Amino acid sequence: MDGTQRSDIQAGTEVAVVQKHHQRSGELTEGIVKRILTKSPTHPHGIKVMLEDGIVGRVKQILG
Repeated sequence: MDGTQRSDIQAGTEVAVVQKHHQRSGELTEGIVKRILTKSPTHPHGIKVMLEDGIVGRVKQILG
């Protein structure tokens, strides 16, 4: 799954996100979702989440 559907992501889901300053390089950071920040049901660039370690980014892959 690519992370553009809010319904596919819940707190506790393992994901790979791209942070704002890594958007050009596409560098991904893996972590566990703490909070979902995007309010709309879909977003073309990925749902914005906060990971348990405080990193904020857009979901590019749902890992588990």
